[in-house]
This record gives sequence, C-alpha cells and structure tokens, in this order.
Amino acid sequence: MPPHRHTLAVRHAIVLGLLEGPTELLPVSSSAHTILVPLLAGWPYDELDAEVRKSFEVSLHAGAALALALRMRRQLGAVAARLDRRSLAALALSSAPPAGAGLLLQRPIERRLGGPRATAAALALGAIAMLLADARPETRRVRDAGPRDALAIGVAQALALVPGISRSGAALTAARARRFRRCDAHVLSWRAALPVMLGASLPRGARAAARRLPPGAATMLAAGSASALCSTLASARMLCRRGGHQRSPLPFSLYRLALAALVAGRLRGRAAGPGEPLK
Repeated sequence: MPPHRHTLAVRHAIVLGLLEGPTELLPVSSSAHTILVPLLAGWPYDELDAEVRKSFEVSLHAGAALALALRMRRQLGAVAARLDRRSLAALALSSAPPAGAGLLLQRPIERRLGGPRATAAALALGAIAMLLADARPETRRVRDAGPRDALAIGVAQALALVPGISRSGAALTAARARRFRRCDAHVLSWRAALPVMLGASLPRGARAAARRLPPGAATMLAAGSASALCSTLASARMLCRRGGHQRSPLPFSLYRLALAALVAGRLRGRAAGPGEPLK
C-alpha cells in the first residue's frame, strides 16, 4: 500500500477546482470528475490522506455553493420576499431527504460506492435515467410545483450522494419525469440544490477548519476553493447566455457514457493493489 500523501500539487487542485463549476451545474457529476480525472491523468489523488481528501472535496463544494449563491442572489431575494407556508414546506421536502441521507449514509456510501468502478457505473445509469425522463412530455411550469414534486427532487438529491449520479442530473431527471419543461426543471434543480450545498458545506467546512491540517494543505484547499468559485460563476453566466436550460440532455448522457466506458477500459488494464480492490 503506498504511503498516504498529505497534499495535492497546487496545479492539480486548481484544475479540479476549474472542473467543479461546469460539472456541478451541468448534469455530468462533479464528484465523478474529482475522482476520475486524477485516475485518468495519473495523479496520486487516491493516495491522499482520507481526511485531507474529504476536506479538499468540501472546499470545492463550498466554492461552488458560494458562487451559485452570488449568482442567484436576486432570485433568492425574490423567493425570500414571497416565503409562505407552501414554499417553506417545499424547501423542507426537497432538503430533508439529502440531509437525512447525508447524516446517516455518507460514510457507508463513500466506503462502498466511492471507488472508480462504482462511480463509472453510476455515470452510466444516470445517463440512461436522464434520457428516459426527458422522453416525458413537457406540460408543467415552476408555478405548478407542489409538495410531491419537492419530495421527488429531494429524494433524487439524496441518491446523488452516490458519486457519479450528479446532483443536478438527478434533480433534472426527477423534474422531467414529473413532466416539467426543461427550462423549469433547471430552475427547480438549482433552487433545490443550493440549500443542500450550503447546508452540507458549512458544517463540514467548520470541522475541516477546526482540524489541524498538515503543512501545505491549506494552500491546496484555498486554491481548489477559489478556482471552483471562479469557474462556477463563469459557467453559470455562460449557461444562461447560451440557453443551456433549453437543451436536450442527450449530449450530456453521451458524454457520461463515453467517460464511463473510458474508465472501465482503464480499470480493466490496471491491476488492483494488494488489499485495495477497485470498486
């Protein structure tokens, strides 16, 4: 077993941060890219100390969540000004499943489904689910959303704890399966994702800050978080300008299937280390 590393090269941290923005907003799974890009590039990411790796992933999510909050501040302000019992219930229903699953299942999921093989399989399954859901007719708008829709999106976000499923992809799949138009499904997924991202990042970030980090790790975390913030802001702006909310998920599904196939091919040619079978 290789010795644990305590830092990742800053240039690698920056690259993974730059990938966080587009892969968080598009239905291609940011967690999958954080796991699989180092594998394909030959970076020693899987040799990082487990707690340092978790702190780094939290820093990426925190940067993306902050960027999304800044980008959506006007919409969030408008929603807050119209808060009523129905909207609070919808927020609770969409947030409770991922929050509960995160508290109870996060560690088991990471241990059993956090490997590259399981991540590639989740990418492929999520791609197929998106295509099946997008075949549903587009008959509903955001204003039609009710408690059942919020709960469906919440359950989908809970499933997205599995690396490779994709938070945005799962929420979009749930919304399209319930016949929301593509653009409205994107709005619902972003609204539902932001509280979950912030709710998950803040306590984990506080725990990471309280933990004594090895020398050089703080620079790695800061580089990843800053680049994730910048890439998310840029990606959100570009997505809105180019009408990405209206597009078919077919290109993203094909990309996910291609990435899964590439990883599967790489894993077939790579022997598992002693005592560390590839999952």
